[in-house]
Amino acid sequence: MFGLFGFVSIHVSPDNFAEVAAVCMTFGSASSIAGRNYGSPRMVMIFMVTMIVPISIAFILRGDTYHVVLGVMALPLFFAIRRFALVVREVLLTALSEEKKSHRLAQRFNRALNTMGHGLVMLGPDGRIVVANMEAARLMAFSTSERLIGRTIKDLLKRGVAGNMLAARDCRFIESQLTRALREGRSRKVLVSLTNGQHYEFSAREGSQELGVITFEEVTARIQAEEKIRTMARHDSLTGLVNRAYFNELVTDIMASGDPDRLCAFAVIDLDDFKSINDTLGHPIGDKMILAVGERLHVFASERMIVSRFGGDEFMLFIDNLDDEFELSDIINKVFGALEGEVDAVGHVLRIEASGGAAVAKVRDTDFDAMIVRADLALYKAKEEGKGRWKLFESAMDAAFRDKQLLKADLRNAVEARELRVVYQPIIALETMRIASCEALCRWDHPSLGPVSPAIFIPLAEEMGIISQISVFVLETATAECKKWPEPISVSVNLSAKDFRSPDMVDKVRAVLDQSGLASDRLEIEVTETALLDDQVQTSRTIEAIKAIGVRIALDDFGTGYSSLSYLHKLPLDKVKIDRSFLHDIARNQRTLELVRSIVGLSRALGLEITIEGVETFEQLKVLVREVQPDMVQGFLYGAALSASGIRTMSSTVWPLAENVSLSQRKSATT
Repeated sequence: MFGLFGFVSIHVSPDNFAEVAAVCMTFGSASSIAGRNYGSPRMVMIFMVTMIVPISIAFILRGDTYHVVLGVMALPLFFAIRRFALVVREVLLTALSEEKKSHRLAQRFNRALNTMGHGLVMLGPDGRIVVANMEAARLMAFSTSERLIGRTIKDLLKRGVAGNMLAARDCRFIESQLTRALREGRSRKVLVSLTNGQHYEFSAREGSQELGVITFEEVTARIQAEEKIRTMARHDSLTGLVNRAYFNELVTDIMASGDPDRLCAFAVIDLDDFKSINDTLGHPIGDKMILAVGERLHVFASERMIVSRFGGDEFMLFIDNLDDEFELSDIINKVFGALEGEVDAVGHVLRIEASGGAAVAKVRDTDFDAMIVRADLALYKAKEEGKGRWKLFESAMDAAFRDKQLLKADLRNAVEARELRVVYQPIIALETMRIASCEALCRWDHPSLGPVSPAIFIPLAEEMGIISQISVFVLETATAECKKWPEPISVSVNLSAKDFRSPDMVDKVRAVLDQSGLASDRLEIEVTETALLDDQVQTSRTIEAIKAIGVRIALDDFGTGYSSLSYLHKLPLDKVKIDRSFLHDIARNQRTLELVRSIVGLSRALGLEITIEGVETFEQLKVLVREVQPDMVQGFLYGAALSASGIRTMSSTVWPLAENVSLSQRKSATT
């Protein structure tokens, strides 16, 4: 209508007022096309064409210069309005699109915020909450997150104080830590423990645009788990006592504080023969024993006394601030008194037997490791003196320990250099009065100490784990020398309990026989009851395997153990060696004589040879010849142990019997 009105008023029926009115109305309306119809580019084009093009044509048709110029100038307006409409459309459509995106983003943020496992609040510049999630509302006991808006952290903490969940002092500390973290722009975590046992962890950090962010969560389960892990790392799992590492930490801290001139003490307690309980009854029974000891020692644990299980069957005590050694003695005597008694371990009634060692010194003179060593040295001394007691460390123990360590080093060197030597104790056959066999004995001549008794260096070798090396050395040497002796003479070698538990000992025996060329029946292996007690099953297997090679087996020191008789029919024995302890009063004590006579008779009935050890006097020999009549005797009556060459020299010697009468002659005379 505007376009048609303009065309008519300008060209068809020219009128000055109508022309001006048409132009003003048309172009005034055209300027609003961009704002009204940007949503439809087609409508913008229709409006502009129908409004502007008719007027522009009418101006051009008037023919004069001014109207033609005006008609042409309407065309740029056409394109300008079209461009404006497109720009407005693009801007407004972009705004609508971004609004939808921001709405979707807000929904996602809100969903993420409210599904967080942590409580979260955001604080404005004034310190009041502007954003909060549902988890924060739940943890703070609010029904909705909107109820948190506008509150301060101090307001929330005061709710905990009002509900007696938090102390006022803790409230102030937590607030200061969180606000300080926000103010300084760095992260900080604060652990809050409530009176009901719950734990919360607050984390504060500065956000963007002066917003502070505080997250918090309930960490009760984590704290309890960490505490459990910490307890497990510091305490023995079986007894609940502090372990070795934590004991070291606690004692070190205690000694670092307080009066350095005060007395303190370390005491170690070790169960006697605990290994035999584990080996014979099983580790569960042993654990019951350890648990019972731990419970009795736990009673003494206090700030002054720390009780620890060091491992195995060893317990350590640290006693602080002692008056003198007498007080220490009273305390340890009370501890040992508490340990006395029996333990019911899964139906097994066991008696607690323990040994101990203690060391006392001023704190300023105390070194943790040195004190442990001193207590151990005192413990070793207590065990040497018969167990079931405790000893206080003395300086002489330290010197003895150092000497022992030096002796161990020298022994190891001597074994490696094969500097030991072997001598032979003759075993005399009473029937012929000649050497029937020899017992190989190891000797060590120390370069500075001189001859060292086997009673000293053999236990040292067992303790060091080199006893098998000595056994092999003696086997090699004895079999090689025996090969050079006259045919009837055999050699006897003692093996340790560890040798019989070694799976390759049978192969070693076979190897030395092959190497020396000695007939297997000329070698005799002696087994002691100690070896059988340590591991009867394995020892029996080893004995049977050695016996299968053709080597003879002798039971040494018979009669000293409580179960010796049971071995006579269980083991494949060839000989029984009756211990020297029976000969001390055999000439004066009829009971001893009857006992020895019975043992000999029993052994002979089982087809076993009998050797009696420790014959030292003619009186003993006469009784044996007249009343007992063993197959062989051995002892200092026939001289000390000889070298291999001495045995060769004496192999043809006939030893005189008591009163120069041979066994056969004595039998004839008696008859």
